[in-house]
Amino acid sequence: MPFFTQSATFSDLWPITRGHIVEVVGNGKYSHGRKVLELESALAAYTGAAHVVGVNSGTDALVLLLRACGLSPGDEVVVPAFSFIASASSVVLAGGRPVFADIEPDGYGLDPGSVAAVAGSRTRFVMPVHLFHHVADLTGLVEVARRLDLTVVEDSAEAIGMRYDGVHAGLLGAGGVLSFFPTKTLGALGDAGAVITNDPDVAETVSALRHHGRFGRTIDNFPGIATSTSVVGVNSKMDDVQAAVLLAKLGRLEADIRRRAVLAKRYAEGLADVPGLKLPSVLPRRRSVRGVFYVYVVEVDRRDELAAHLADSGVGTETYYPLPLHLQPCFEHLGHRPGDFPNAEAACRRTLALPLYPDLPLGDVDHVCDVIRSFYLGRHT
Repeated sequence: MPFFTQSATFSDLWPITRGHIVEVVGNGKYSHGRKVLELESALAAYTGAAHVVGVNSGTDALVLLLRACGLSPGDEVVVPAFSFIASASSVVLAGGRPVFADIEPDGYGLDPGSVAAVAGSRTRFVMPVHLFHHVADLTGLVEVARRLDLTVVEDSAEAIGMRYDGVHAGLLGAGGVLSFFPTKTLGALGDAGAVITNDPDVAETVSALRHHGRFGRTIDNFPGIATSTSVVGVNSKMDDVQAAVLLAKLGRLEADIRRRAVLAKRYAEGLADVPGLKLPSVLPRRRSVRGVFYVYVVEVDRRDELAAHLADSGVGTETYYPLPLHLQPCFEHLGHRPGDFPNAEAACRRTLALPLYPDLPLGDVDHVCDVIRSFYLGRHT
């Protein structure tokens, strides 16, 4: 049982996908063309964003968003110590300096109190990361940001479909991002991403930065963009073939989200009485949040032993994340030590992601639960 596969989903969607790809081939514009524009419009309608700008990855989306929001060389950005490396490396690539803060033990979002404690005179941004199936505590984080005059930029790469008081994740600050990496809730067949924002200036600047600093776009094969540049950009345009795949899959996104919820409920029922295991929970103060199960992450005692036991039974898993960001070798120069952010470090020791994707049969979920129960209950009874 793999940790992730989309073979059945893609087989079902192939006729629709093929139709979009045929349009791309017929138009002869394979990057930054009509299909990308069509996807941007569809994503704007789905998320409620005033502007969506397609780029070639979620990481580039973060880098370009930070630059468009005015990050200057040396500006500090508060990021959680528990996240994927791109949450911090994007800050460096944009010219800034990451400042790490601890997470809340439930939900894995930035702890507003820790943000306030680590922010200094050069801190200009705070970057909440919405992990796994939770939206971070945006009420608390926005309040801290206002008090400290910080700009909120959301790493909402995993959060398509998630909402906070009815507002899509990524739209409660200056902007957010979406990743369409194949394993994501809405995944392409390769790398792709987008910036979402309600700020027209941010959107316009990201649009230029993704295309060598040139404003405007070519929809077909004729000139239609400025040849002079006022900012130094990069080549981060989205491929139209990836946009074609995403358009086909966007039509069934809500059905996939519902299926993920069904699978998560099955896990919760099958693992409810296992000792030493902590299930994902909905935090009481966030009942107005719509979560989406991108992955199903549990916290367990003897995590690595359990992962090996599952692998021996043919079950794929993923460890999120085995080493906290503040202890990564590339950030050694920042001078952090083990114990600086205890909640993040505990999560790195205990979290394990179980298979969860729309193609997964309920019987496979039951099998995973049986293997986990045999590992813990077989030794505790």
